[in-house]
Amino acid sequence: MKAAIVFASTTGNTEALAQAVAEGAKAAGKEVMLVAADSADAQAVLACDEIFLGSPAMGSEQLEDSMEEFFSGIEGSLSGKKVGLFGSYDWGEGQWITDWADRVTGAGASLVGDVVKAHLAPEAEDEANAKALGAK
Repeated sequence: MKAAIVFASTTGNTEALAQAVAEGAKAAGKEVMLVAADSADAQAVLACDEIFLGSPAMGSEQLEDSMEEFFSGIEGSLSGKKVGLFGSYDWGEGQWITDWADRVTGAGASLVGDVVKAHLAPEAEDEANAKALGAK
């Protein structure tokens, strides 16, 4: 099984979660592709069995620009795909990831596990949840 982990990170917090998702996926025996959103190949990502996407909350609870661009480019091709979501935020309650999950399911994909969100830098529990997400 091949898992694509695509992330955007501005402070390193979401990248730390991406690394944890990758660790969990590798521990579960999956072949992992870990790549930043601004350099991800959409076709290679869509060819994977599972897709994990991570973004920090930006502005008024929005995806980071490079992730929004990448996600918008694959959104219409997600029907039938398995997608997991993770990210970090500083303010609010994390509405951006709830809205993102709605977009994923609205595109016909199924969510893998629970979304993982960390307030600022991921703590041990956040990293454990990210590893568990990758292992699902």
